[in-house]
Amino acid sequence: MTKAIFSGNEAIARGAWEAGIKIASAYPGTPSTEILENLVNYPGVDAAWAPNEKVSLEVGIGASFGGARSLVTMKHVGLNVAADPLFTFSYIGVRGGLVLVVADDPEMHSSQDEQDSRNYAKFAKVPMFEPADSEEARVFTRLAFEVSEQFDTPVLLRSTTRISHGKSIVNLEEQVTGLPEPCLKRDPAKLVMLPGNARKRHPLVEQRILDLERWGCSQPFNRIEEGVGEVGVITSGISYQYAKEVLPEAHVLKLGMVYPLPKELIRSFAARCKTLYVIEELDPFLEEQIRAMGIAVIGKEIFPLCGELTPGRVKKALTGAEPTVAYPLQELLPGRPPAMCPGCSHRGVFHTLKQLGAFVTGDIGCYTLAALPPLSAMDSCVCMGAGISNATGLTKVLPAAEKSKVVGVMGDSTFLHTGINSLMDLVYNQVPATVLILDNRITAMTGRQDNPGSGYTLGGVSTTSLDLEALCRALGVRHLQTIDPYDLPLTRAALQEALSTQEPSVIIFRRTCMLERRGGAERRPPLCVDPEKCVSCKACLNIGCPAIEWQVEAGPKGKAVVNRMLCVGCGLCRQVCKFDAFGAADEK
Repeated sequence: MTKAIFSGNEAIARGAWEAGIKIASAYPGTPSTEILENLVNYPGVDAAWAPNEKVSLEVGIGASFGGARSLVTMKHVGLNVAADPLFTFSYIGVRGGLVLVVADDPEMHSSQDEQDSRNYAKFAKVPMFEPADSEEARVFTRLAFEVSEQFDTPVLLRSTTRISHGKSIVNLEEQVTGLPEPCLKRDPAKLVMLPGNARKRHPLVEQRILDLERWGCSQPFNRIEEGVGEVGVITSGISYQYAKEVLPEAHVLKLGMVYPLPKELIRSFAARCKTLYVIEELDPFLEEQIRAMGIAVIGKEIFPLCGELTPGRVKKALTGAEPTVAYPLQELLPGRPPAMCPGCSHRGVFHTLKQLGAFVTGDIGCYTLAALPPLSAMDSCVCMGAGISNATGLTKVLPAAEKSKVVGVMGDSTFLHTGINSLMDLVYNQVPATVLILDNRITAMTGRQDNPGSGYTLGGVSTTSLDLEALCRALGVRHLQTIDPYDLPLTRAALQEALSTQEPSVIIFRRTCMLERRGGAERRPPLCVDPEKCVSCKACLNIGCPAIEWQVEAGPKGKAVVNRMLCVGCGLCRQVCKFDAFGAADEK
């Protein structure tokens, strides 16, 4: 059997291909993005980005209705968007197997909350598998399709950042054969969830959970690993690895299916242990259910409720000892806060918004970094699409003198994800707020994926590029401008005009992302600073460009200097400097 070293995301993609999927749909979201980026390279799989997670799940459900196996992937907050179809699809069941991969992000490495998606499995009454390494990610993905069809249910597969991005050895198997060909089959009693049909399906869903619970007691993915002594651990996912490292001699019940729980297996395991720990990240999901069975366990009273677990944190919870550092740093590294890239088209917009004193209701994307110093120009950020909706609600309640200060901001991909309905609501209700669409022609934050506005599919095929201007006009926007954000005077004038307009107004700031993978961004020669003209006012530092550095030894107060390795020649620094200190190298 061929072996390879795969990340969890690569392994999930491989397992889905081995399971014979026809369709894969997703909206990119860290830490799940790479699953589809790998699947698109497998033959026979139609892998595509969807505008949002709800659409991606509905695409997968449609493929399932046709009898094909389909994979849908998203990050944890994306499951909130997809919850509507998920709950009804739980009642409907499948024709072709459907697996929904949800990647949680404990510690919030790239997320706005620490959602524990295991709760969705219980809430929607569908089974959930949770792998503990890349090989299990592959095997469980493949198994999940079989379970989906065997028990007539969608199946959730939970990953976390460490599983998605960590690498380990996997076994590569051949693709399954003999799956039925997709076809149309009418079955309205199953597929049409009118109340009368749904009432008949609900008891089947409840029985399905009971059947899965009993079935799980005898399956190898829920296994007891014998130890010595009287200490036992119930765990799953990446927490299993930490438990094995910190408590190598304990008895371990490793759960591969975290919902429904194999209750009889848990009871028999608990009976042999004098002390029983439940080690899990985030919510006490396993712990609460096991306690409800009347079994005494030690869980969140000692293990952290917030953030990731690590071997050190688990050991500290058990012993109180601080974790030792295996490889101590010889010197402390300087802090490196996240920042917009050199030449980022969002920088000038937020610099101007701050100058104008706007109250910015923001959104999810690269531009969320504008909330950080030195720009400090974003005042709220909730979820995708909320930038415009928040601006609507805020403008409605403010006194007349402050209404004109509100600006709702979102990127092009976010606007297509959830912002269209928000803008429709704002225009329909004639709310005099200003909306900015930051169109950098790509879904930049998650790795420069394409979207319906970029003109390319996931596979790199040229396709229709959505016309944002025409879309805004179709929604009823009358005050509409398209501006180059590199032009600061024009940016300022456009914003001032929009803020003074007593009707809904939209400005599309269009400039291709500097990291756009097809080379569509305009790069110019790097600039430099004339030290004779630099008066050390530090105005250039206020735009937060990583290419501008401060040379302390250049004078009593220091001088600005341009890192030519980083500078892309966007010219914003030149426009904010009142002393003409910035220019091209051949001008100095």
